[in-house]
Amino acid sequence: MTTPQMLAFLVIAGMMVAFIIGKWRYDLIAAGALLIAMLVGIVAPEAAFTGFSNDIVIIVGSALVVSAAVARSGIMELLIRRYAPNISSPRAQLILLVVIVTVLSAFVKNIGALAIMMPIAFQMARRSGVSPSMFLMPMSFGSLLGGLMTQIGTSPNIIVSGVRQELTGTAFTMFDFTPVGAILAVAGVAFLSVGYRLLPERRREEQGMDRAIEIKNYTTEAHVLADSNAVGKKIADIHSAADGAAMVTSIVSETGRRRTPFPDATLRAGDILLIEGEPEALDKMVSQTGLSFGERRGGASRDTAEIGVIEAIIGESSGLIGASAQELTLFDRTGLNLLAISRRDRRFTERLGQIKFQNGDVILLQGHLKRIPELLREWDCLPLVERGLRLGSVRNGLLPLSILLAAMAATAFGIVPVATAFFAAAALMVLTGALPLRDLYNQVDGPILVMLACLIPVSESLQSTGGTDLVAGWLASVASILPGWGALALIMVASMAVTPFLNNAATVLVMAPIAAVFATGLGYRPEAFLMATAIGAGCDFLTPIGHQCNTLVMVPGGYRFGDYWRLGLPLSVMVVIVGVPALMFFWPF
Repeated sequence: MTTPQMLAFLVIAGMMVAFIIGKWRYDLIAAGALLIAMLVGIVAPEAAFTGFSNDIVIIVGSALVVSAAVARSGIMELLIRRYAPNISSPRAQLILLVVIVTVLSAFVKNIGALAIMMPIAFQMARRSGVSPSMFLMPMSFGSLLGGLMTQIGTSPNIIVSGVRQELTGTAFTMFDFTPVGAILAVAGVAFLSVGYRLLPERRREEQGMDRAIEIKNYTTEAHVLADSNAVGKKIADIHSAADGAAMVTSIVSETGRRRTPFPDATLRAGDILLIEGEPEALDKMVSQTGLSFGERRGGASRDTAEIGVIEAIIGESSGLIGASAQELTLFDRTGLNLLAISRRDRRFTERLGQIKFQNGDVILLQGHLKRIPELLREWDCLPLVERGLRLGSVRNGLLPLSILLAAMAATAFGIVPVATAFFAAAALMVLTGALPLRDLYNQVDGPILVMLACLIPVSESLQSTGGTDLVAGWLASVASILPGWGALALIMVASMAVTPFLNNAATVLVMAPIAAVFATGLGYRPEAFLMATAIGAGCDFLTPIGHQCNTLVMVPGGYRFGDYWRLGLPLSVMVVIVGVPALMFFWPF
């Protein structure tokens, strides 16, 4: 072993230990590993920052934006409520999510399938009162298993097909992978439906100030416009959209007569609903049921970069105290809409515009973001920390989903590379207003992208120093004394072990020729060994850094680096135990 090879192994081993200990942030660990790799000379300075332009970084960052836009639209929640309304058990929800992601991943890019289903996972977790961490990692692993079933399901399958073409003159076809891949997918889904219990419950770390100012009892009012599809709906239908986090407290007719909001009460054109609940639930209730926050005038209803929502507390010397928005003619004088109001331990019965402000009330105002701070100072109101509230936003649910499906179709038919398709989809989400520009950089998780960008040149140092060739030589010497099934298992395990440090495509490029030459030297046909390489490279369950799907769920699921092997290690063992005999049956030596 040469000195550069030894240094590469030491840097990577030290980095992995630091990740597992979890004392420092993962982006800082990766940046430190990159600096050390440059200092000891295994990463050239001119190659140190190539990771920032790597396709994996672009794909993950873009997928985060696309997934956020789909989640914001609420379209997936509507679909799951319509087609699977009675699935309330967290375990049944987990199985449904994993099965859908697994099947989708056989025919589309697994990160696209995962991006589609992540918003549903969050909605189901909220409805069931469990952490999203119960769903997200099993979904990520399911997407990797689904990719094993077809030639286009994952990059390793495509590369292995090319290697077989070079060796035998015949490439693998689209569904040559299906028998073994389907067996592994079914076994994997069955395992995940039980094995999720191995995961510790994690919740994403929220900003401390957000928790300190958490306000749940906002009151707002929504209108039933004459051309709205809310006309004829029952109050029970309206409540179901908020999953119990918001409720209608009163119905006011066009004539001003009040009605009790019984579950079977039917909405009529011109009705005004007084609603109380959490801001996000209020927004979902209104946007998903055809209600409106009122007929806004001017620009305050447009969902643009200049128009936003701000929370503020009314101070003790505020000029608003003792008056209502109606008496102040708030919109006519300032251009601001009062969207909602919250008062501790108080349920309002009067219309929103008729509520008289008091010291300590929390109000939600919608208007021009450059105008609001000046008015709050004038009124002696204290703006709260930005919490990303979007009450009163106008959303087209089909638009972001259509953009995502178009991106996936473009990659499936080979029109553009995955990175290009997802970057274009992310840009379109912003350009079309599906995700406001002001929210864009809140969704692009900087630490994750920095970690990936720093890890790429560090992991490539193993290949550039000849460390991968050294490992290949060790494997060949060990495998030569094993029986056929043992050699096949060794090739699969080695591919699994190498994938976190190379991307899965690079793993196949390194391991597939070794596997083929080794099989031929022992007098075996190469097909089973090539497929073992592809399966091992496609089943990266041990770390969050080897595959972009694992990286994508890390922060939303609140996972730590060491959480992956808890579920991933037994799943990997299961893949080897099931996969080796399946390969020997369908692809005899």
